[in-house]
Amino acid sequence: MNPAPTAEELREIFLAAADPSTARAIALASSLSLVAAVLWLVRRRSLREEYTPIWMGIAAALLILSLRLDLLHALTRATGAWTPSSLVFFLGEVFLVAICLNYAVRLSRAGLQIKNLAQELALVRARVDALEAPGRRSPLDG
Repeated sequence: MNPAPTAEELREIFLAAADPSTARAIALASSLSLVAAVLWLVRRRSLREEYTPIWMGIAAALLILSLRLDLLHALTRATGAWTPSSLVFFLGEVFLVAICLNYAVRLSRAGLQIKNLAQELALVRARVDALEAPGRRSPLDG
């Protein structure tokens, strides 16, 4: 009977596995599709230009990793991940958390601006109401 392989032996087996050409083709097509989608959204003005470098950087990184899988394997070994796909999913999750944090900051800022605008509007309405008090003609009545 053969003893069960250790966790480190299993990790080495995963890392030494051959990369199927279909995975490379899918990765290449996905990264090129992301580039096309970003450019199309910017052209239609659905995506603001300030976000374009971020998304193009992600697309370029995916393109490089899909063309040079040895870099992906080196990153996988350096981080201690078991498989390249688990590293890609982990990095994707980190990116999504960063995007969510960015939007949370922007929403907080927008909420504060809306509150300030509502307060200013209330003050302006109070001044208008005071000017249109009974006994005074409104300039709009003409």
